[in-house]
Order: sequence, then structure tokens, then C-alpha cells
Amino acid sequence: MQIVPDTKDWTWVLRRRCPECGVDACEMSVALLGRITRTTVDAWQLVLGREEVRIRPAPTVWSPLEYACHVRDVYRLFAERITTMLEQDDPQFADWDQDATAVAERYGEQDPAEVFGELTRAGTAIAELFDGVEDNAWLRPGRRSDGSVFTVESLGRYFLHDVLHHLYDVGEPLR
Repeated sequence: MQIVPDTKDWTWVLRRRCPECGVDACEMSVALLGRITRTTVDAWQLVLGREEVRIRPAPTVWSPLEYACHVRDVYRLFAERITTMLEQDDPQFADWDQDATAVAERYGEQDPAEVFGELTRAGTAIAELFDGVEDNAWLRPGRRSDGSVFTVESLGRYFLHDVLHHLYDVGEPLR
């Protein structure tokens, strides 16, 4: 019997293997977050090179291009949040409405080559950020606006699950 996670509780991905994509964030070594992030950037290049990159598989499912735009923005947002956590004591972050961003930024109309360049720069930046986190800094806290508390470590694991899950969503899981 498969257990379906409570989608209102984002922390479930830090306690068990994802039943959809198979990623187990609990098993990820924080020492590898930078390296794995760089590998995801390479995988997105394959996705953005597809002929059908703009095609939605269903009306309510993003196209590979839209997913890539989202991941680019996830790289940027999480790098900003982690930097803030490393520089400030227990910061609180505003909500981010990913669906509103997708509409406002017109994800489906963006140029795949430009998106890849931006995604590469953002992915490389957050990978370098992970590589530079000192041992004692992994436990620095931060909070979402809903009061959920996380650390640089848990946010990094959550981030990587999100990026890997979206590669799964577009049929390009890391091997």
C-alpha cells in the first residue's frame, strides 16, 4: 500500500522517499548538494533541446519549457533564501506563488535557449553556494511565512527533491 503524503506539509519529503519520483531526501549527503545540482543543470539542457519543449502533455500540466522556467526560478529563490539564512539570524520569508509567477512571467512563451542560459547561471550559483556552506552553518534556521521552521540543510534537501522531481515530471530523471 502506497502512503500518499499530506501536500500541506512540505516537510514530508524530508522524512520518506517520494512515492512519485523515488527521491529520498533523507539519504542525500549535504556534501553532494552542489555536485548533484550541477548534474540537474546538464539534464535540463536535454529537456530544453526537445522538439516538443513547448507542448503541454495535458491542459493542466506544464510543458517542459514551463517546468524549466520554474526550476530556473527555484534555483534563484532558494539561493536567495539560503544566502539570507547564512547572513541573518532566523529570517522569515514571504510566500511565493509559483503558479502566479508562471502566468505573470509567461513561462510558456520564453525562449528555450535563453531559459537554459539563465538556468545554467542560477544552477551554478546555487551549487557554488552549497559547496561553500561551512559545517556549522548547515543548522542555521529560517522560517516560512506559515511558521514552518527549516535549516540550511533541510532547505537544501527540500530544494534538491523539488528539482529532481521536476526532471521526473518531464521524463528526464537523473540516472
